[in-house]
Amino acid sequence: MIVVTGALGFIGSNLIEQLNQLGLGKKIVAVDDFYKEEKEVNLKGLYIQEWIHRDIFMQIFKEMPSQIDFVFHLGARTDTTERSKKIFKELNLDYSKDIWKICTEHQIPLIYASSAATYGNGDQGYKDHHTGIKKLKPLNPYGQSKQDFDVWALSQKKTPPFWAGMKFFNVYGPRETMKGRMASVIFHAVPQIKQNGSLKLFKSHKKGIADGQQKRDFVFVKDVINVLMHFYKKPKTTNNGIYNLGTGKARSFEDLALATFKALKVKPNIEYIDMPKDLRKTYQYFTEADMKKLKKAGYKKTFTSLEEGVKEYVEALKG
Repeated sequence: MIVVTGALGFIGSNLIEQLNQLGLGKKIVAVDDFYKEEKEVNLKGLYIQEWIHRDIFMQIFKEMPSQIDFVFHLGARTDTTERSKKIFKELNLDYSKDIWKICTEHQIPLIYASSAATYGNGDQGYKDHHTGIKKLKPLNPYGQSKQDFDVWALSQKKTPPFWAGMKFFNVYGPRETMKGRMASVIFHAVPQIKQNGSLKLFKSHKKGIADGQQKRDFVFVKDVINVLMHFYKKPKTTNNGIYNLGTGKARSFEDLALATFKALKVKPNIEYIDMPKDLRKTYQYFTEADMKKLKKAGYKKTFTSLEEGVKEYVEALKG
């Protein structure tokens, strides 16, 4: 059996779709908060063997480890504006530790979701070398919770037979509807442009960076799933550890906006507005994944260009 936590979420549901396409639907154990019925649309039409609520999963996991072949731990509280450290400790840190311990005891391979939010303002760079991870200073409690688990994982002498922490950069693509405010700019841009013929982007509040020139490493969700499947298929030939998962090329929000206008066949019309004050101190103005480590792990596929990914995603949103 293959456990996928965060099954109703953005990346989790895309992963389950891929597992279905590979004929593995009958092996899937989906774990999430199934009280949130509005999110179940993400798994519509997909086959799943077992559905388990996250609150009871840990007890069931302890009783059935011999039946589990692999764990994708993608479930987490991902709201970067949430300030409750207690929530992040419970859902992102302690829950992850419990999964790790069971995987270690019963020697079950584990992939878990880390985040580029751990890199903070980027003053330590964006390399995923283990020696530098302790020095990172996230800008918000969400990033800190991911950082705390990365550091904890690296300190463990006893580990799963294979484990990988994936530092997801700015992932975009189908099935992110339920992310709300945290969904990608593209998701929010399409209805704006269709309704008003224009798009609002945040002004830059950092000296030396022009409006629209804030840059991120935008990575298409299909590429993310390809990387996860690479590690799933080749755990015995891959080194344990933490890996960046971006494209290795930062692009501006203006680039993103122009690609969206082009995909919609609408003349570009961008309006720059003030960034909410609650975001300014924790806003990342630049992220770019160093991808050398992933390539050394044998991943050879080419990442989707921003223009190609936006075009495909816009078509999906239009449909």
